[in-house]
Amino acid sequence: MAFVDQVKIFVKAGKGGDGAVSFRHEKYINMGGPFGGDGGHGGSVVMEVDEGLRTLMDFRYKRHFKATPGGNGATKGMTGKSADDLIIKVPQGTTITDAETGRVIGDLTEQGQRLVVAQGGRGGRGNMRFASSTNPAPEIAENGEPGEELDIALELKVLADVGLVGFPSVGKSTLLSVVTAAKPKVAAYHFTTLVPNLGMVRLEDGRDFVMADLPGLIEGASQGVGLGIQFLRHVERTRVILHMIDMSGIDPEEDPYENYVKINNELAEYDPALLERPQIIVPTKMDMPDAEETLAEFKKKLAADPDVPEDVEIMPISSLTRQGLEPLMQRTADLLDETPAFIPKGMEPDENETALYEFTEDRTPFEIDRDEDGTWILYGDEIERLFKRTNTNYTESMMRFARQLRFMGVDEALRDAGARGGDTVQILDFAFEFEE
Repeated sequence: MAFVDQVKIFVKAGKGGDGAVSFRHEKYINMGGPFGGDGGHGGSVVMEVDEGLRTLMDFRYKRHFKATPGGNGATKGMTGKSADDLIIKVPQGTTITDAETGRVIGDLTEQGQRLVVAQGGRGGRGNMRFASSTNPAPEIAENGEPGEELDIALELKVLADVGLVGFPSVGKSTLLSVVTAAKPKVAAYHFTTLVPNLGMVRLEDGRDFVMADLPGLIEGASQGVGLGIQFLRHVERTRVILHMIDMSGIDPEEDPYENYVKINNELAEYDPALLERPQIIVPTKMDMPDAEETLAEFKKKLAADPDVPEDVEIMPISSLTRQGLEPLMQRTADLLDETPAFIPKGMEPDENETALYEFTEDRTPFEIDRDEDGTWILYGDEIERLFKRTNTNYTESMMRFARQLRFMGVDEALRDAGARGGDTVQILDFAFEFEE
């Protein structure tokens, strides 16, 4: 199965049901009055974590999701049925952002965790709600409120406690296959691993942790070379990094020390905080004839590097002979016990962030423009939302809308802009004649 870890989708919540205009007509009941019920709420779009999912593959071919609208109100004061929410299953470790603004909407990491990404519209009020002493039989009802809609980006960042990093073919997949039940594809050529593989390590003392074999790095990965950040994003959540370095000496042009420096440079280029995490240097393939000599030279160069901490841990292994595997897994579990979870890149709280509350004048609820044919165009979130909730089928509803426009200052603003009696005014797809 293909591994998909980034995708963009469109979500639209359900519209609220329309309110009803109805009157009570029953024998022996004089002047029964308004009897129209409210519309039901539209369904929201909700993301929910399903631990059984490992990829965003399900979104490759289905990218539009629309929730069900609410039911319309009915006579006898009956409220329309509220729609069920649309539940979209995603894997653990999915970060959700607004595709247009880049704003992080949520980070889903726990089984069953839910997040509302698009709120369903409220139902419109029926004419029972508008009855008053001055208007006991109103022919007024509201349309349901539109549901929210937006394009969102889903990004999967593998949930693993331990990440295996290193150049291609250093033995990451082999180690994972030996210490866990995972079965990654293993072969003797570069870039065997093209997707993250996860496995559970279980120790005899009862401790366990999730280990991820992450795709091999090359120089320039932080700028998108090779697999680029397709790898790097998955190391963000790991708490301990095992930096694996090939000591076989098969390729005389490969310098283990230079490879070590290059990998750390790529991690730092992507996110400097990655180098603050506990890291164990793991020389691999120690069963090879020249491995000990290569390791000794590596340690010598490492000791001469002022940027390398003196207490850096080096734990050589051979996955083939299982040399050093048990001590490495025990030490890794010890580090996990003392290392808290890290906040993924881009979601760190700003410690210097302050909130300043001051009076600001309300934004104009509408704006006016004029089309080439002389039509006056009214637009703006507030005035458009008000119109969408107006039931244009009833004269009394339209008269109420006209009063609301006058109260908002639309009439005066049109006059000031140069509108004259008989001019056409348009809101969305609805046009009417301006009267002075």
